[in-house]
Amino acid sequence: MDDEPQLFDTPGSRGSASGGSLADAGHASTPLAVRMRPRTLEELVGQEQLRAPGSPLRQLVEGDQSLSLLLWGPPGTGKTTIASIISQQTGRRFVEISAVSAGVKEVRAAIDSARRQLVATGEETVLFVDEVHRFSKAQQDALLPGVENRWVSLVAATTENPSFSVISPLLSRSLLLRLQSLTDDDIAAVLDLAVTDERGLDGEVVLEDAARDHIVRLAGGDARRSLTYLEAAAGAARTKASTGSTAKPVIDVETAETAADQAAVRYDRDGDQHYDVVSAFIKSVRGSDADAALHYLARMMEAGEDPRFIARRLMILASEDIGLADPTALTTAVAAAQTVQLIGMPEAQLTLAHATIALAVAPKSNAVTTAIGEAIGDVRAGKIGQVPPHLRDAHYSGAKALGHGKGYVYSHDAPYGVAEQQYAPDVVLDASYYRPTELGAEAAVKQRWERVRRIIRGR
Repeated sequence: MDDEPQLFDTPGSRGSASGGSLADAGHASTPLAVRMRPRTLEELVGQEQLRAPGSPLRQLVEGDQSLSLLLWGPPGTGKTTIASIISQQTGRRFVEISAVSAGVKEVRAAIDSARRQLVATGEETVLFVDEVHRFSKAQQDALLPGVENRWVSLVAATTENPSFSVISPLLSRSLLLRLQSLTDDDIAAVLDLAVTDERGLDGEVVLEDAARDHIVRLAGGDARRSLTYLEAAAGAARTKASTGSTAKPVIDVETAETAADQAAVRYDRDGDQHYDVVSAFIKSVRGSDADAALHYLARMMEAGEDPRFIARRLMILASEDIGLADPTALTTAVAAAQTVQLIGMPEAQLTLAHATIALAVAPKSNAVTTAIGEAIGDVRAGKIGQVPPHLRDAHYSGAKALGHGKGYVYSHDAPYGVAEQQYAPDVVLDASYYRPTELGAEAAVKQRWERVRRIIRGR
């Protein structure tokens, strides 16, 4: 047992990494993305809101305070880098564990090691936990003693919304910092520096502007991905260069395309990106922007989203946001769902696109949604009331003696098939839940419903 904590002791000088993504960043085979990792807040690209004077992050780095952080943001935006900067600029030990491979035992061992180091030498430890959302509740609970007693300065990184993936006690004891996706200009700056910096390609290759723009587009705001593509393109350019030529290898668009065949869609079907993209898809259809809706549909399909899930969301939307403004919307959505079930992908992508466009361009009405919402609200508020006697079941023995069915008017015997009669309980007799719009086919529904309601209620 005494040997276990040594697994997490940091070798060498203060602030060096103990392994993982930050370990031994200087050897020749180290990935370019690791070699080019910023060493100070000034070198950090983007995230101006976090680097501003007086910001919590700058106070933590420059004031050498003990504080735990939760870093939430998309991949390649600097979460691991910030943890490294905190360690290096404050002279703390840096210990890194991954939620993918570490268990409760490893977490406790890391914290015990940090506590002993603090007691023995006064040296503080930055404990970096990558992908903390993958930790179970028990594993996250194991972090609490170290955070509460400040035996470690926890820096936990996640690509998912911490409100859903991190336990409340850990959330309340940590400062949440939200990282934004890097802009195209940020990524371009990262690439330019990597080409010239001695830690990177050291000016040994030439990156054409068009090739740089191509890599920027493929990166999608992910600095790590952009450097991975650049490194692959540089290797391809060196291979293509003529033997014995004194000219520098050139990375052109063709070389960049060869090195990075196509952009990987950043979309996690089980994470926060999943909910963001689905939400944007639904809101685009609701907002009648067929082009935007198709974009998000393509992202979901390219990421391998279950087409049945998409079809189910379209069926819900057909009633929620269109309703009787286009009575065929639900039919279209249901037919799409059945087709998806019958033929599967990739052919079903045409069906989903068909349904998406049809629902996007359809007239919109939320009158159905509002109507059932208000009706449920009244029921939950206790507005139940007795069913009027003339509407009660009169088929069983003794029902008529109770007055059930007495006075009921059969609608088909009335003019126009509509009879003046009380249907609702007294407590909601004057309720007006369904209020049709004048959009699409619902305009005709509105005219008929207003006439029918006046007849039913004797007005």
